[in-house]
Amino acid sequence: MAKDLSKYRNIGIFAHVDAGKTTTTERILKLTGKIHKIGEVHDGAATTDFMEQEQERGITIQSAATSCFWKDYQFNIIDTPGHVDFTIEVYRSLKVLDGGIGVFCGSGGVEPQSETNWRYANDSKVARIIYVNKLDRTGADFYRVVKQVKDILVATPLVMVLPIGVETEFKGVVDLLTRKAWIWDDSGDPFAYTIEEVPEDMKDDVELYREQLIETAVEQDNDLMEKYLEGEEIAIEDVKRCIRKGTRDLVFFPTYCGSSFKNKGVQLVLDGVIDYLPDPTEVNPQPEVDLEGNETGTFAIVDPEKPLRALAFKIMDDRYGALTFTRIYSGTLNKGMTILNTATGKTDRIGRLVEMHANDRIEIDSAQAGDIVAIVGMKNVQTGHTLCDPNEPATLEPMVFPDPVISIAIKPKNKGGNEKMGLALSKMVQEDPSFYVETDQESGETIIKGMGELHLDIKVDILRRTHGVEVEVGQPQVAYRESITKVINDSYTHKKQSGGSGQFGRIDYTIQPGEPGTGFQFESKVTGGNVPREFWPAVQKGFQASIVKGVLAGFPCVDLKVTLTDGAFHAVDSSAIAFEIAARAGYRQSIPKAGPQLLEPIMNIDVFTPEDHMGDVIGDLNRRRGMIKSQSTNPMGVRIKAEAPLSEMFGYIGDLRTMTSGRGQFSMEFDHYAPCPKNVADEVIKATKERELAASK
Repeated sequence: MAKDLSKYRNIGIFAHVDAGKTTTTERILKLTGKIHKIGEVHDGAATTDFMEQEQERGITIQSAATSCFWKDYQFNIIDTPGHVDFTIEVYRSLKVLDGGIGVFCGSGGVEPQSETNWRYANDSKVARIIYVNKLDRTGADFYRVVKQVKDILVATPLVMVLPIGVETEFKGVVDLLTRKAWIWDDSGDPFAYTIEEVPEDMKDDVELYREQLIETAVEQDNDLMEKYLEGEEIAIEDVKRCIRKGTRDLVFFPTYCGSSFKNKGVQLVLDGVIDYLPDPTEVNPQPEVDLEGNETGTFAIVDPEKPLRALAFKIMDDRYGALTFTRIYSGTLNKGMTILNTATGKTDRIGRLVEMHANDRIEIDSAQAGDIVAIVGMKNVQTGHTLCDPNEPATLEPMVFPDPVISIAIKPKNKGGNEKMGLALSKMVQEDPSFYVETDQESGETIIKGMGELHLDIKVDILRRTHGVEVEVGQPQVAYRESITKVINDSYTHKKQSGGSGQFGRIDYTIQPGEPGTGFQFESKVTGGNVPREFWPAVQKGFQASIVKGVLAGFPCVDLKVTLTDGAFHAVDSSAIAFEIAARAGYRQSIPKAGPQLLEPIMNIDVFTPEDHMGDVIGDLNRRRGMIKSQSTNPMGVRIKAEAPLSEMFGYIGDLRTMTSGRGQFSMEFDHYAPCPKNVADEVIKATKERELAASK
């Protein structure tokens, strides 16, 4: 039987570290009757944070999916991490959500990470409501945060409630539409509230903000707008309909406030989710693509009768086995049915289906379009794979994951730990596509690569705790690249005669620098058949296989174009392999003459510091070869945006905390590659040579 999808809300909660995202999720679960005793993050007992690392660090690393009910609506909530090294998780979660709650701290306001997450949500076109949390904190100011949303996020907050009292006096909110005050007592019980008339001293403000609210809302409907301008009273139901439309079209974001910790104000946010966030049928359907990644023009329509289309968006290993979190876009998924994974081309049988509640699960027999469920025990599924009906295959648009910028070598502390470590790492790679593992051919070391220092720190931690593998960790290594600066015209002849048929191939070619980000390009301008067409791919293959190792320090060579201009062949002795060898040797011969240079990853850095430490922070960034791009002051302190090489940023969080007495914060993400200064390049090349020498001994 088809479920009523208008009663579904797939929502995510996302925000900066420490804005109270997980606490807010906890409160929602408590209000919806899912948890009886509320877990506190700062006691390390939150329900959705069930990894030890999460409980210990007080941050959410894995997004946990949870279902609950509010006023007979089903909410599927995905709690996402706020830390920048885990933005891949945020990105993944946004992909499968229909709406979100952006949580901002009442005193911290719009912080660096919340900007990144907001930008991601804009890219994914996710409708959101805003919830300004922690209004009981010292320094909290709802109106200032509303202004920051306008100024920093360049978004339109639609204020739905006003706070009654601030900081320690905060006791409730006024609902602008109904002109009613919700006032909680100090027992901390979310249900201990009374609904009263608006306090006298707030009446003017309430009328002012209510008028702004209605004016903004009715712009969504011309007929209502005319009525409003003629002075008619607009019915609340009509206003709500307009707000729903504007929220869905990302014109504005309904804005609420409260204190999750003190259990004040959360109910109105839940009502806002029902009233204004879209149900699964109201969101633009997912485009389908063919196996090459080109859009086919068809969409996965949210309808249980259509062919099955589902996206695996998270893989998690827990004590019951591998869980594949899956969002079903169309069709129905039944226990025991066979599905096709378009990424691997293999079919798989669905063993068990469960609906998740953080750490518990409820077995179900089937799920359908709009649902978010977990499948137990799937093989060979990775994040971003599409699961579909084997008779009507299609792929949902693939997720794109960034290249890693930092690597460290690890080895198990005890001799027999290699196999155990290998198994653990392969599970971790499946769970997190931004985490890579490889073995260094020369030294035999295991290298792990990721998006930042914290990202790899946590991975080492997971190895130790979850998988019981103690490892020794090497120095962090930066993922340098190499490129060339000059155009070179060159020629190479490969000939070998040793009884029987020989090998012969001559190539004339031009190697030139490409535009940044273009990678490797190859074209052939040979005319007249001097190098027959069937050998061109061999020449291309020879060059392409060579660029993985640059000539300076063995880092991959990027952004260059090879043009085959002429050459010669021998009717008997020429073969594809001869031309491939010629290309490989030509690369080694020509690249050293083409002005090779080392490129280093440059990171976008966003630092927040109290104003009295600003000079130290800027001075320190300059010492780290940082370029300051902008700085802006707000009442809480200064935001500094800069670019700096990753190699100079190791251990930065510790230094920043020392400089700012623990109050500074920063986020960093990869931006682009840029040439290294000569003195730095010389150091890197020297260090690489020494490492190779040590490994060869």
